[in-house]
Amino acid sequence: MNGHSDVFAIPLEDEAYLVYAPLHGVAFAASEAMTAAVSDVLAGGQGDASVAALVEETGLRRRPRPPVTRRRGTPEPTEVTLFLTTACNLRCTYCYASAGDAPASYMSMDVARQGIDFVVANAKRQGAPFAGVNYHGGGEPSVHWNLMTESLAYAREQAGDLEVIAASAGNGVFTDRQIDWMIAHLNGGMSLSFDGLPEVHDKHRPTVRGTGSSARVMHTMRRFAEADYPFAVRLTVTAEQIPLLPDSVEFVLSNFAPRRVQVEPAYQLGRHEGEPDAETEEFIAAFREAQGRAARYGQELLYSAARVGTVSNHFCGITQDNFCLTPSGNVSACFEAFAEDNEFADVFLYGAPDADGYAFDMDRLERLRDLGVENRSFCDGCFARWNCAGDCYHKSLAANGRGEFVGSQRCHITRELVKDQLLTRIAQSGGLMWRAGQETPCAVHGAQEGAASELAAAAAGGDHE
Repeated sequence: MNGHSDVFAIPLEDEAYLVYAPLHGVAFAASEAMTAAVSDVLAGGQGDASVAALVEETGLRRRPRPPVTRRRGTPEPTEVTLFLTTACNLRCTYCYASAGDAPASYMSMDVARQGIDFVVANAKRQGAPFAGVNYHGGGEPSVHWNLMTESLAYAREQAGDLEVIAASAGNGVFTDRQIDWMIAHLNGGMSLSFDGLPEVHDKHRPTVRGTGSSARVMHTMRRFAEADYPFAVRLTVTAEQIPLLPDSVEFVLSNFAPRRVQVEPAYQLGRHEGEPDAETEEFIAAFREAQGRAARYGQELLYSAARVGTVSNHFCGITQDNFCLTPSGNVSACFEAFAEDNEFADVFLYGAPDADGYAFDMDRLERLRDLGVENRSFCDGCFARWNCAGDCYHKSLAANGRGEFVGSQRCHITRELVKDQLLTRIAQSGGLMWRAGQETPCAVHGAQEGAASELAAAAAGGDHE
């Protein structure tokens, strides 16, 4: 807006505008005349006294520093994510990893031990409040059950007085013995994949025998809810199931007690490659209806790239020295690049074990560190730039190839949902203006507490099994 690159006038209906300054943490609705008057004041004009006062009071003349941070030097992570296996007990139709189609890989205890030793030593040396151990990968972590339990016991033994926070993503097809252990030991929570209505879930998430898995997952969620255990639910939406999204969201919220519900269109990789695209206007409309229903339960649906209240140049950990280990022990920055044969392994795998811990390919790591949104020219001038922070880089590679990022349909979805979030927050703040920090508990998208938050973000990028 008139030379102020951080102040945007976003058109609404009936010649109204949404004035949004993400780096100032301010948004308000305005008429066309009011928007023009604000723009004039920002350009140096005198303007109406009340408009000038508004600009001064909100600090819009100020040019805040963009939230650009960048890691330096050799990585010293205090959290590790173990990709325990590529095996899976489901055969989901949209699995980005095509888990189960190829011979499975399994991590050894030696690989897990080396990664745990590395992050625990770093955490102790840095005086960190905790060390993190997370479980994810191109299969279902609980399938490699013995290593899951033994590695976490080892981590807590090595940590001594240092707290270990452990979390996992999972498909929810667990035994009661496994559920008991998760409640007792995974103190960072669980991100569960569940697609809502049982008929929707069972169509796309069958077991290896071809039977539905919804009953098993619902049993897990009931057990978690009875124990007041923190879990999030991630719904994946295929194009054909978009009309059922509102009912699916209401089914989850009316029957279970997740801390968060995240909705994402199916990823067009793996088994879902070539299938109809769910990143459509129909998805936006269905998401909006589902959002309205979620509000009745005091929830705000999450969409990974729409994050009003959070400003950053990093969408996820790939630019932040994310430390994930493949089953063979190599270091990956991305939850989707879970093995050496991944299409983009040469982009995301940046380290390997050695006698001193890990040897890092610093050139490759520096390229990952440079992937902040401030370095994406396509994102310049987008009002959602500092909220989505460039979105999932693995997704952009899949959509655009290895050339310069030129956007995707997800960009449009993100802008529409960010706009919705701003209007909701303005209404919740009394209908005049929203300021960052005023959100009600259900509206704080960015405050995803606990070690499971990174796993939830990762689930945004891929359809975890």
